[in-house]
Amino acid sequence: MKSRLIYVMGPSGAGKDSLLGFARARLAAEGVLFAHRYITREAGGGENHIALTDTEFEARSRLGLFALQWRSHALRYGIGVEIDQWLALGCTVVVNGSRAYVSEALARYPRMTLVHVNAAQHVLAARLASRARETPEQVAARLARRAPFEVPEGASLTHIDNSGRLEDAGMAFVAAVQRVAMG
Repeated sequence: MKSRLIYVMGPSGAGKDSLLGFARARLAAEGVLFAHRYITREAGGGENHIALTDTEFEARSRLGLFALQWRSHALRYGIGVEIDQWLALGCTVVVNGSRAYVSEALARYPRMTLVHVNAAQHVLAARLASRARETPEQVAARLARRAPFEVPEGASLTHIDNSGRLEDAGMAFVAAVQRVAMG
């Protein structure tokens, strides 16, 4: 049976959070679960996450409470182990991951479905500037980052261009999630 884990990734500013929110609103009745990310950053900025201090994050990590965890842009990110229970129950689970961490995630969940969200460079720049979560230097660093990722042969990968209207990319993402949910 194919894993019903969907791993969303893409550059900063690609609109992953907007797509996740769009899909969450349309798929709630279908039993699709969207996992929260635990991040060592204050809440806000349009991202649905649970804010932890570095100390809290480290304690949870030591206790084995993260199924997936990584570092990026001087922050720590984690996905809770509760997703393993959700998957065991047959739920379709969507996580907001990292391109740089995809190999490690595939090692733990080799049959997960990958969704790479991207947008044109000028769109990424405008979105990062408008969200006001980072300094201009941090925005420049995010735009310069080209996180390499390799997808093993046979892995399921969907590309979504989110350069235009949210509704267009959102419906493409909803359709991708529904395909996975149907098995």
